[in-house]
Amino acid sequence: MYAEPGIIEKILRQSGDTWAVVGLSGNTHRAAYGVAEVLRRHGKRVVPVHPKAETVAGEQGYASLSDVPFPVDVVDVFVRSELAGTVADEAVAVGAKAVWFQLGVVDEQAYDRTRAAGLDMVMDRCPAIELESLGYR
Repeated sequence: MYAEPGIIEKILRQSGDTWAVVGLSGNTHRAAYGVAEVLRRHGKRVVPVHPKAETVAGEQGYASLSDVPFPVDVVDVFVRSELAGTVADEAVAVGAKAVWFQLGVVDEQAYDRTRAAGLDMVMDRCPAIELESLGYR
């Protein structure tokens, strides 16, 4: 399991409400879109980060994390594993509190670097599933 005990709940309940979802576009058929909807229903501000910088659900999109002009609490990563480490490094650079790699996204070196930098980290899990398992509906 790629999360220390208690980290999932800490990120979901205490790490803040501004989530940058890397890989989120206006494509309603993608998993990122559905997870973003669940996060919004649970009171999170969801900021799309995608090369197209599309506005999604009324929220301005940005091409990269470094383009987001306000603090981001959690970076939720919907990119291939080979690209995820770069995103985790950017999350550290912008001062995020936590990084969340989605189901199937695994980079153990990025996990170690991110944790060493002092951020909370979850890998190969889905916050929408975890919210439900914690009793959020």
